[in-house]
Amino acid sequence: MSAAAAVLLGGCAGGSTEPKAPAPAVPDQVTVANRSYTPQSITIPVGGTVTWVFDDGGMAHDVVADDKAFRSPLMESNSFKHTFTEPGTFTYHCTPHPDMTGTVIVTP
Repeated sequence: MSAAAAVLLGGCAGGSTEPKAPAPAVPDQVTVANRSYTPQSITIPVGGTVTWVFDDGGMAHDVVADDKAFRSPLMESNSFKHTFTEPGTFTYHCTPHPDMTGTVIVTP
C-alpha cells in the first residue's frame, strides 16, 4: 500500500465520537414524535400554514384544535397541514394522548 493510500484510509478509520447535531428546525413545521409536538409552540403570520409531520414509530396521534377549528385524522405517518387566516392563539391536543398539547400563535 502506498503512503498516500495509508493516510487516506487512516483518516477514515474510527469515525467521530461526538454526538450528531440535531437537524435544524424547519419553519412552520411541527414534528409529532416521542409522544410530543416539537416545537410545542410556533409563531406564524396570518395566512401561514403549519405542517405537522407524524413520525412516532407507528403510534397514532392526531392534531385537534381546542376550539374545533381544525382536526387531523389519527395518523401514524405522513403529514397534516392547516392554514391560519385569522390572528390569535390556537391551542391543540392529541385525542388519544391528552397530555400532548401545543400552541400556534398567529400574528397580524
